[in-house]
Amino acid sequence: MAQLGADRLEIRAADHVLRVEAWGVDSMRVRAAREDILDLDGALVDTPVPTDVVVTSGDGTASLVNGNLRVDLSAAGQLRFSRVTDAAELVSEMPAHFVWPGPRLFASAGDEACRLEQRFCAYPEEKIFGLGQHQHGRLNQKGLVLDLVQRNAEVTIPFAISSRGYGFLWNSPAVGRVEFAENGTRWVSDSARQIDYWVTTGSSPREILTHYADATGHAPTMPSWASGLWQSKLRYKTQNELLEVARGYRDRGLPLSVIVVDYFHWTRLGEWRFDAADWPDPRAMVEELAAMGVKLMVSVWPSVSTLAANYDVMNRRGYLIATAHGSSVHQLFPDKGAAEETLGVSFYDATNPAARSFVWDAIKTGYYDAGIRVWWLDACEPEIYPEQFGNLRFFGGAGPEVANIYPREHVRGFYEHMRGEGEEEIICLVRSAWAGSQRFGAALWSGDIPPTFESLQAQVRAGLNVAMSGIPWWTTDIGGFAGGDPTSADYRELMVRWFQYAVFCPLLRMHGHREPREQFEAGHSGGPNEIWSYGEETYGMLSEYLAVRERLRPYIHAQMLESSRAGLPPMRPMFVDFPVDDTCWSIDDQYMFGPDLLVAPVLELGARRRAVYLPVGASWTDTATGAIHAGGRVVNVTAPLSRIPVFARNGGTDFTGIFATNSDPA
Repeated sequence: MAQLGADRLEIRAADHVLRVEAWGVDSMRVRAAREDILDLDGALVDTPVPTDVVVTSGDGTASLVNGNLRVDLSAAGQLRFSRVTDAAELVSEMPAHFVWPGPRLFASAGDEACRLEQRFCAYPEEKIFGLGQHQHGRLNQKGLVLDLVQRNAEVTIPFAISSRGYGFLWNSPAVGRVEFAENGTRWVSDSARQIDYWVTTGSSPREILTHYADATGHAPTMPSWASGLWQSKLRYKTQNELLEVARGYRDRGLPLSVIVVDYFHWTRLGEWRFDAADWPDPRAMVEELAAMGVKLMVSVWPSVSTLAANYDVMNRRGYLIATAHGSSVHQLFPDKGAAEETLGVSFYDATNPAARSFVWDAIKTGYYDAGIRVWWLDACEPEIYPEQFGNLRFFGGAGPEVANIYPREHVRGFYEHMRGEGEEEIICLVRSAWAGSQRFGAALWSGDIPPTFESLQAQVRAGLNVAMSGIPWWTTDIGGFAGGDPTSADYRELMVRWFQYAVFCPLLRMHGHREPREQFEAGHSGGPNEIWSYGEETYGMLSEYLAVRERLRPYIHAQMLESSRAGLPPMRPMFVDFPVDDTCWSIDDQYMFGPDLLVAPVLELGARRRAVYLPVGASWTDTATGAIHAGGRVVNVTAPLSRIPVFARNGGTDFTGIFATNSDPA
C-alpha cells in the first residue's frame, strides 16, 4: 500500500522502499533503497518548491502530478511518466523479466553497498543527447553503452535529454554504466546504496535545460574578458619566454585575453608555487601582463609528489585519497629534483572540505598573493593509474560510490575560496566535470585529443552534447593536443579549420604539444603554437578570424548572460532552437551559436564546399555573400580555406560588418 504525502508517495516492496517526490517545476525525484531513503551527496540543490501537486491512490495504484508531469505507480511497483497536457507517455520503467526482478535490482556488493540496476522501456526513433563529453563521434547516443567514469577526454555528466520531451538525471556519482539499447535502457551502479534519479519535462528542449539548471545550479555570469583569445602551449619554460609571447601579440596589434603557465613551473608537484629559477618575479609578470590587458592563468594539479613539502602533513591529516589496501600512491609521474625518472604521487581528497581549504591556503600563498586569479585545473578526473575505484576511500565515501563527483568538488573548492576572498569573476578551466559543476564556474575543455580532422569532427559532436549536459562554458585545444607539425601544409589547413570553428565556441583557446616535441619528463616542452607559428598565409587567415571574434564579443556576452539566467548554452544543437523541424533532430555537423547564427564548420581535408541545412521558420543570410535563402532547404555553399560558412537568422541581431575579412574572394 502506497503512503501518500502532500508532495510525495512512498511504497515498501519486498526488498526495498521506493519514494517519489515533486522536485521543481514539472519535475520528479525518485529514490529507492534497501531499508531507508538516504540523503546522499548528489547533483540536486536544496529541495525546490513544487507547484500544482496532486496525489491520489486507489486499487493498489497511486499517482502524483506536479505541474505538467505525471507519474503513475502500478500495482506491480513500476513507474510511468507522462505529460499532463496531452497524456503522452514520456518514459516508463520496465521489469527485467515477467516474474522477477522488477525494474530495480539490488544485488549485494558487500557491506551496505549493492550493485544497482534501474531499467526503462526503449522507444522506436527515440534520440538521446547529453551525457557529458565522449570521443565516439556521435551526437545521438541511442544505441551506445557509456561507462559512467571520469577519464581524460571522457567526462561523465549523467544527464540526458530525449527527443520524446523529457530530461533525465541519474543523480548518483557512482561508477557504472548506462546502456541505451534497442530493447531497453539500463542504468547501473557497480557499488552504491541507493537508486536516485530525477525526471523533468517541458514544452521545448530549452525549457528542459532551464529546469535542469534550476535543479542543479545555474552557471555564474562568465567574466567579459574570458570571451577573447586564450594563448597556451605545452609549455612556456620561463617567465621571459611567456612575456615575449605576450609582447608579440601586443606588438602585432593582436588582441589577447589570457596567457597560460603550464605544468612543471613548480618547485615540486603538490607544492603549488613557482620555481624561482625560471619564474623569478610572478607579481611583476602579472603586472606587466595586466598593463597589456592580459590575464595570467596557472596550471594547478590535484596531485602531490611524495617528495613535496606538503606530502607528509597531508598524509598525516587524512587529506589524501586513502586506500582500503596497500599504498596510497595513485600514479607514477616525473617531477623536478627526483633522482628517478618517475616517482609516486597521490591525489588530495577533494571531497574533504578541510583538504580543499588546505590546498587553497597553499594556492593563496603561492599564486593568489602574487595577483593570479585564473586557474587551470588539469588532471582533475582524478587521473589515477591504474583505475582502482574499489580500493579507493574518500572522505565522502567508498570509491565506487562517489568517485565521479571528484572534479565537481575540486572546482568547488576554488570557487568557494575565491568567493571568500571577495572575488566575483571566477572561471576555472577543467578537464573533467560532473552534474552541477557549472554552478562553480567550471569551463570544460575536451582533453588530450589527436590533431586530426577525425578528431575535429568528434569535438563538434562532443561539444554539443556538453551543452545538452548543462555545461555552457566549453572549449578545445585548437588543432588538437598531442602533435601537429607547424611546417606541414595539411596540418596548417587543419589549424585554420579548427580555429574558424573555435571562433564560434564559448571559449577560444590555443593549446597543444606541437612538433618538435621533447621526451616526456620534468620540464619538457614542444614547438611553437602562436597564431604566427604556421606561416604567413595561415597567420593572415587566423588573425582575420581573431578580428571576427573580437567583433562578436558583445553578442557572445549577451548569450552568456542568457546562459546564466536560463541555463541555455550559447552553442547548441539545431533542435534546441527549431524543435518542430524534424530534420534538425538528425543534424550533427552544424549548430546554432546563440539564437541568430548558424555555424557549419568545414570538417574534411581539402573540402572547399559543404552542404548546409537551413531550418524552417526563418530566412537566412549568408554572411559571406549577403545572399538570402528561405528556410527548410539544403544549400551548397562555397567554403574556401579562408571562410567558414555562417548564416545569420533574419530578424535577429544585426551582424553588419562583423564577418568581412580581407581574404574573402571578390
